[in-house]
Amino acid sequence: MSRLRTITRRSFIVGSAAIVGGVAFGTYLYKRDLKNPLLEGLPPGAAAITPYVKIDASGVTLITPRADVGQGAYSIQAHMIAEELDVDLDTVQITPGPPSPVYYNGVVGVEAMPIAATSETLLARTGRGASDVAGKLLGLQLTGGSSTVPDMYDRLRMAGAVARETLLAAAVAQTGLDRDQLKTEAGAVVLPDGMRLAYQDLAAAAAEMDPVTEVTLRDPSEWRHLGKTQMRTDILPKSTGTQTYGIDMAMEGMVYATTRTNPAQGGDIMGFDAGRAEKMRGVQAVLPITGGVAVVADNTWRAFQAVQAVDCDWVPSPYIGDTAAQFEAVAESFTDDRQDSRFRDDGDVSAALSDGEVLQAEYRIPYLAHAPLEPMSVVVKLEKGRVDIWTGTQIPRFMQANVAALTGIDAENVHIHVLMSGGSFGRRLEDDYTLRAVEVAQQMPGTPIKMVWSRDEDFTHDFPRPLAMARARGKVSEGQIAAYDLAIAAPSTAESQMARLNQPVFGPDIAIVAGAWDQPFAIPDYRVTGHRVPAMVPVSSWRSVGASGNGFLHESFMDEMCHAAGVDPLEERLRLCTHAPSRGVLEAVGEMADWGADLAPGQGRGLAFCLSFGVPVAEVVEVSQTDAGLKIDRVFVAAEVGRVMDPVNFEAQLSGAVIWGLGHAMNCELTYRDGVPQQDNYHLYEGLRLYQTPKIEVRGLENGGKLRGIGEPGVPPAAPALANAIFAATGQRIRELPLSKSVDFA
Repeated sequence: MSRLRTITRRSFIVGSAAIVGGVAFGTYLYKRDLKNPLLEGLPPGAAAITPYVKIDASGVTLITPRADVGQGAYSIQAHMIAEELDVDLDTVQITPGPPSPVYYNGVVGVEAMPIAATSETLLARTGRGASDVAGKLLGLQLTGGSSTVPDMYDRLRMAGAVARETLLAAAVAQTGLDRDQLKTEAGAVVLPDGMRLAYQDLAAAAAEMDPVTEVTLRDPSEWRHLGKTQMRTDILPKSTGTQTYGIDMAMEGMVYATTRTNPAQGGDIMGFDAGRAEKMRGVQAVLPITGGVAVVADNTWRAFQAVQAVDCDWVPSPYIGDTAAQFEAVAESFTDDRQDSRFRDDGDVSAALSDGEVLQAEYRIPYLAHAPLEPMSVVVKLEKGRVDIWTGTQIPRFMQANVAALTGIDAENVHIHVLMSGGSFGRRLEDDYTLRAVEVAQQMPGTPIKMVWSRDEDFTHDFPRPLAMARARGKVSEGQIAAYDLAIAAPSTAESQMARLNQPVFGPDIAIVAGAWDQPFAIPDYRVTGHRVPAMVPVSSWRSVGASGNGFLHESFMDEMCHAAGVDPLEERLRLCTHAPSRGVLEAVGEMADWGADLAPGQGRGLAFCLSFGVPVAEVVEVSQTDAGLKIDRVFVAAEVGRVMDPVNFEAQLSGAVIWGLGHAMNCELTYRDGVPQQDNYHLYEGLRLYQTPKIEVRGLENGGKLRGIGEPGVPPAAPALANAIFAATGQRIRELPLSKSVDFA
């Protein structure tokens, strides 16, 4: 049964989180109804009963405000509305809608709080409630943190149910029949004699009524879409090559631009000579922008060629410019004055490790690029007092605010039209490329500017995942892990990223220790410390954020400790595990992989676990030695998300996370020389190849817990599971990524 079977109008508008005593700041504003943006300019006879459902002459439109960056967000949001509204998705329109505070994210903020997902204390519940309050007060419209499903689950089903019942009320008024004589089906109210009243025909009457908000959500046993195999709404266009992405945007009178900015991160430009470029075919203008120049031409290719002909006088980067020196700065940050957090400090670690045999290890992970397949692109049209922007973005309201600040145009006159994205992995949580295009548009008002970055420009001006180091110490006793001390040093993602969004940041950065401090293991003496490295290269969120690397740091040492204790890695984790859902995924993946069964000579099997974004995930990787190098044979993945909304997409998301995690663990890094990334395209930043892709088996557990998202949690265990498998097969313990620095892969 739904945890919110009957929902009132107030709880729908406010949000589903329970606000427990102590959260008083902003209560009045929080409880105040937010404006429905669909009502603005609504024509007569049309209805926008909720901010998520609009019915007009063109038909039914569903609003899916969480951005689709390839994960199927539009599809699952539409299915959640359709489940209650009773519409067929092939007969409706789906749109992300306009930027609006009503589409705030009330869940994602929890990831910035030192609240373990396993904690159910009053303080933990209050903190989760506070996240919803903050999200609403800030109008935090943001896609990320695997938050789409848990944040929108009740809200979108409620939107569909309110719209359905209001349309039914309109039918009651029109026919004089009782409510229980009517039903809904495929976008119509069905009368007892089989006559159908289309939702469109009832919209005018529904628009004049108060929404029916005392509604009952359907029990999962009655679901037609959710929990069952679904046809993703984007599968047909993506399979036929007809899907339109941001980079496909076109309009009358459009010109084409690209940029060339200082390749050294943070560096400026002293001046430039555009003489050669201005004479090249198709070039219309060479314009100054922040940190470099833009070329405007009659097509993108000519813009690409011309911008390279501009002679630029670059200013050196203000940051530490070389990778070796960057890692030295990280190594120097394991000090008391740079301690950022210590959220886990069980027992007395210092005393436990003061004598006897202590196991020690140091690990390193590199900077990583986002490298989405679709490079950064945007169309901007600036006219007097108005800006229109068409792009794929995860932060429409932040982009709106930053463009308003840049242009001096009121935010309500900055119109963000969100388009489908060809990948992101966190890159579209930034708006730098849009701001550069707006600078061009300011110099060419009235002309639509389509700006596309070259792949080289995209790579060298990415805001990567931070590099990090870990120093680990531990002790085993009587065949068990007895003490575990993990110190992690990394630059702050929050400090860097939030500054570009003009948002204040307070307190420790959870990302430095995410996926490490809150693991559900009862080790007697157990400590995880985060150290903040002074800012170097500007960094940003990357798929699974801090947990992406910390999974490797935490679970690699866990495996080393198990080996030192002479204990089976699965059995020891099960012994230590204090969280039933986490225990469940460990048991499941052991069963799937036939853990403990004999392997052939030269084969190895590695296990890793990580609880991130509230989702426990366990993975087993099997490898074999071949004459051509190590081959990944099979991967087994088990995850607990409370309820699987779409089994097919669930499997796709976890399989994709494994491929993403393995490819980066094997091959990928960004290294710097004089502040310039040395990897500027895919030939130097190689993902997992098709011939290298293992057979992947996925299992989703549904033990009735909290509903969770799955886009990111499958990434963190992949790297350590592979590294642990390599050790099992070869005896070689690798403590630095990428693994290709130490072994060859077939």
